[in-house]
Amino acid sequence: MTTPPEPPPDHEPAPAPGDEPARARGSDPDTPSGSPSGEVPVLTGAGAGAGAGADGADDAAAEGDPTPTPRVRRFWAVRRIPAAVLAALVLGGAGLLLYDVAAVRADRTAMAWRRELADGLATRPLDDTWVRVGAAVAVVLGLWLLILATTPGLRAILPMRREHADVRAGLDREAAALALRDRAMEVSGVQSVRVRVGRAKVAVKAVSHFRALDEVRADVETALATGVDELALAHPLALTVRVARPPRKA
Repeated sequence: MTTPPEPPPDHEPAPAPGDEPARARGSDPDTPSGSPSGEVPVLTGAGAGAGAGADGADDAAAEGDPTPTPRVRRFWAVRRIPAAVLAALVLGGAGLLLYDVAAVRADRTAMAWRRELADGLATRPLDDTWVRVGAAVAVVLGLWLLILATTPGLRAILPMRREHADVRAGLDREAAALALRDRAMEVSGVQSVRVRVGRAKVAVKAVSHFRALDEVRADVETALATGVDELALAHPLALTVRVARPPRKA
């Protein structure tokens, strides 16, 4: 007597609690070791932060660090007029002296001014009045030329912030004063404003015909502080605000 084979069960038995399917654990028994399983791992917590930091570092390395903003300096004046005057004087004096030397070499008499200058330098003592005056004039001219050579000039132009290394911009002080004056005139209670913009500070004198002076001063300072910041100057300007009542009419 033979026993008939048992029919296969309709449902597979449930796995044990400690036994996960291989596919759920992210690996396939048929997949060779080291090959991807086709699923994208998701990092959470510290792992996600480390991954994001690595990606950000790679992106920063790929894009490269931005070019640092160069230091903003004042504009240097060309000073064409002083240079032209000095060049004309030097050229004229050198040409005249060269002509006189050439004339003497050609057996002609030297010019009277050259003879008198030579005699005066040879006979006058160092404590003579004219010698001191000439030395003082020479010192003043030399100092003036040194100051012109070592200072930038163009005090009427305020340098602006440089967003790009190859672009420079400047703002005229009168234009800055006009822009700040318009800002102050928008404050309620201000009748007139006088604004003076210097290289390091802004002096404002406003006249208010109504409202409390402290309130008007506070509003003017707030408006002008915003206006100075919007000028985009390289060096911030100190702000001084004075508010007074209009003079009484007799």
